[in-house]
Amino acid sequence: MTILYEMKRVMELEASSIKALSEAIGANYEEAVNLIFNCKGKVVVTGVGKSGHVGKKIAASLASTGTPAFFVHSTEGVHGDLGMIQKDDVVIMISNSGETKEVLSLMPSLEKIGSKRIAITSKPESTLAKFCDVALAYEYEKEADHLRLAPTTSSTITLVIGDALAVALSILKDFKKEDFHVFHPGGSLGKQLSNDK
Repeated sequence: MTILYEMKRVMELEASSIKALSEAIGANYEEAVNLIFNCKGKVVVTGVGKSGHVGKKIAASLASTGTPAFFVHSTEGVHGDLGMIQKDDVVIMISNSGETKEVLSLMPSLEKIGSKRIAITSKPESTLAKFCDVALAYEYEKEADHLRLAPTTSSTITLVIGDALAVALSILKDFKKEDFHVFHPGGSLGKQLSNDK
């Protein structure tokens, strides 16, 4: 068994999981997009561990494509950062199991705040999915690492869901190159957009 064989196996497994997701999404995904589109406040993304890292990228992608968003680490949330969240916000809560203690610990306060909530989880019957207004549930055969334990397939799927939300919202908002340039004036992308003017 060669290293290249293993790397290819990981890529093929994750790619097939994304393909399966694209064929399985339904009305709940459209409902999530509409919930965010009609949001009067901001989008707040939360999670811990690998879900937290992916959540930061989702928040950044939303923000750079026309949907104001930021990330709140779930642990920091219960130590005061919940004060950043208001009733008009939509909170995207990420937990593969839907039972992550740190994420669930936000539930009582979010209920009192009254913000709308979207779950991204692999368990549609989980505590998190049932708590949220919309649950974006996904399925996957297994994690891609040799132990079948490390968040690999699941974190890739979560990232893809975030990208799909961001792009769909950007299209709905009629977000143009000029708008993107306002938010992204630096780097090679900023230079390219400056030259396109």
